[in-house]
Amino acid sequence: MQLTLQKILVVGGNGFIGSAVCRTALRRGYQVTSISSSGRPFQTPKGHTPAWTEKVVEWLKADALQPETYSHLLPGVSAIVHTLGTLLPDTRYKDALRTQDLTGAIGSLVQSLISTARNPLEERPNGYETLNRDSAVRVAEAFLNSSEDYAETQQPRPFVYISAEDIFRPVIPAAYIESKREAEERIERMIDGKTNYRGVYLRPSLVYHPHLRPYTAPVAALLDLSSTVQSNLPKGVPRPSELLHGLSQTLTGTPSIDSIARALSLPPIHVDQVAEAICVAADRGRGDVRGVYGVREMRELIN
Repeated sequence: MQLTLQKILVVGGNGFIGSAVCRTALRRGYQVTSISSSGRPFQTPKGHTPAWTEKVVEWLKADALQPETYSHLLPGVSAIVHTLGTLLPDTRYKDALRTQDLTGAIGSLVQSLISTARNPLEERPNGYETLNRDSAVRVAEAFLNSSEDYAETQQPRPFVYISAEDIFRPVIPAAYIESKREAEERIERMIDGKTNYRGVYLRPSLVYHPHLRPYTAPVAALLDLSSTVQSNLPKGVPRPSELLHGLSQTLTGTPSIDSIARALSLPPIHVDQVAEAICVAADRGRGDVRGVYGVREMRELIN
């Protein structure tokens, strides 16, 4: 059931996942506002602005860490989708992936690993804690403190946070997934007891797109093959992921092994499927959708 006057605010709406959410939400009949640090519409890797961005999407400039830059928008929205975040503390990898600069992306990864190894507890500006955790908590806090313009429905207002499956260690520093889990926990604590709000925490696996993120496609194909083969193994035949899980339990203090096991067993997900699941979660009429949804549960939402 989809209610009238549904307007969603997408934090980071001109990014990889955020732009897919905006496009999908428009197709579903939502009113859409995007806020980002630049306020510019989404552009393709070649610098083109797709025709859909010129429709009814509002592209606004705001700082997620400074609620005064967007709090005036909150009474008019029925849901918030927070897509802002970073896989690496060196955020230059985003531009490298967008422009298909493989060398730049690898350099960003190496720099991130070096800086994290030097001081894994240091909180750097625009790093994991700031972008993945603090920005989401700040937006959620402002949303919960806002009064709604259209309060005739009794359905709770959803706050949808894009988290992640724990599949990237040891390639990606552990601080990435830790900051995601901290954000989930803090937001849920704030929402607890507020019947007019609900938190939804979506945990996609590897998110890919063969054209917008061509380097993700080969990795996605391999992970999809691994997931398919393991799910079709006869009963009694040990799966590699199960063996790795067992090894992780035997060797204490080795969460990276468990992460690798999940990566081998969980299928990747196309960014458009992520966007579809997000829009279902953001639907004001879907009060049954709340809590954590892994990648398999996300697929069930859209089937």
